[in-house]
Amino acid sequence: MKIKKSSAIIYILALMLVTAGYWNYISNEVPTIETVAMEQNNDDTTEDENLGDATLVSNNELIKEENGIIEDEEEEVVETKDGYFQESKLSRDTMYSQTLETYKEMLNNSNVSEEQKAIVTQEITDLNKEKNAIMICENLISTKGFSNCVIFVNVESISVIVEAEELSTEQIAQIQNIISREMEAKVENIHIMIK
Repeated sequence: MKIKKSSAIIYILALMLVTAGYWNYISNEVPTIETVAMEQNNDDTTEDENLGDATLVSNNELIKEENGIIEDEEEEVVETKDGYFQESKLSRDTMYSQTLETYKEMLNNSNVSEEQKAIVTQEITDLNKEKNAIMICENLISTKGFSNCVIFVNVESISVIVEAEELSTEQIAQIQNIISREMEAKVENIHIMIK
């Protein structure tokens, strides 16, 4: 009975960590391809809706001018997108590191049975395999002409966010092919979004 309880605790802990990472990911409100298409078809934006963005840019430029930094607006947009991808990868990698650290603590715990340690060891192996597959996929996607991309895995669902204004059917197929091959995922579980 103790083995089942401990195994359940391990799985619940792993699920909580994955869920926390997923909630962090979806809270960033990245537009999906469908959302972008709907926004492009909907030209009902008013000046008031865009005013907040203009004010934010103005405030940022005031801060930059005070610090003696003058930048082109296009460079600022690129830096913001680069920042998103860098921060997302850092958050994801931090989550993986925390999970691995938790697993290592469990391996070093004398109260954990050998069977539980075997389960934890397999979880560590699977997690490292997943991290490696993500790195390979991100690198392969960048060879297809995308300067930035980030991948999030949540159980069977895989979300891919690429830096692009729009994606052609061929580009979507290329990304799906890379993910399904390298991560052994079903195409219907791969969700591609643009930023």
